[in-house]
Amino acid sequence: MVSKRLSRLEGHRRKFLAVIDNTPECQRAVHYAGRRAKNTNGALSLLYVIPEGDFQQWLGVEEIMRAEAREEAEATLAKVAQIVRESIGIEPEMVIREGKAADQIVSLIEEDRDIAILVLAAGSAKEGPGPLVSSIAGRASAFPIPVTVLPDTLTNEEIDALC
Repeated sequence: MVSKRLSRLEGHRRKFLAVIDNTPECQRAVHYAGRRAKNTNGALSLLYVIPEGDFQQWLGVEEIMRAEAREEAEATLAKVAQIVRESIGIEPEMVIREGKAADQIVSLIEEDRDIAILVLAAGSAKEGPGPLVSSIAGRASAFPIPVTVLPDTLTNEEIDALC
């Protein structure tokens, strides 16, 4: 079921969603989403998904592994948010989820009806555009909002010219 987007209603702002991971293309997606948010008086949401891990160890080990994964997610998001503040001049919203990335993206989009555009960037590896773009492309009909995929050849300067 597709829920109505609220981003154009009074008191709401259109949000651009970028997924944070450890791929080189992630930074291009964040840059584009941040520029579009700033130039359209929108907002930027950064989502970090902690992959489903084998946290089913002994209870103490499971808690430590989860805490370490959460700390890494928070540190990574803080670093990306600082780059956004310095280079674009906006304050991003940060969200951390645990599970399969594609499932968590859909879930967040359904929960936050101000999110209007998902921004991804394709990788340049021989294997294809990257794991996230590949998984999303196979499920495009499951997304209730447009998905923007940036080509792997765009520089930040070229992105700025587009926004």
